[in-house]
Amino acid sequence: MPKLTLSVDAEVIREAKAIAAQQGTSVSAMFERVIRVMSQQAADGTRIVDAPITRELTRVIAIPAAKDYPELDEDALLDRMDQ
Repeated sequence: MPKLTLSVDAEVIREAKAIAAQQGTSVSAMFERVIRVMSQQAADGTRIVDAPITRELTRVIAIPAAKDYPELDEDALLDRMDQ
């Protein structure tokens, strides 16, 4: 399998490793799942919400009418990458 090198904040790496350990998986496998979900969302225009905290928080914030979820996801990812 090809390898990919990413530059990520040290705290994000610690969090990713902790989450992977809790879920009994690897950071690479988690990353692959995230990309596959985001790719599927982009392809069919859906938003997959499966975590209770996500469902709870969706009632807390207002989504700008001019943007859809994939655009907001992309904006958030780009913002994190710029920090």
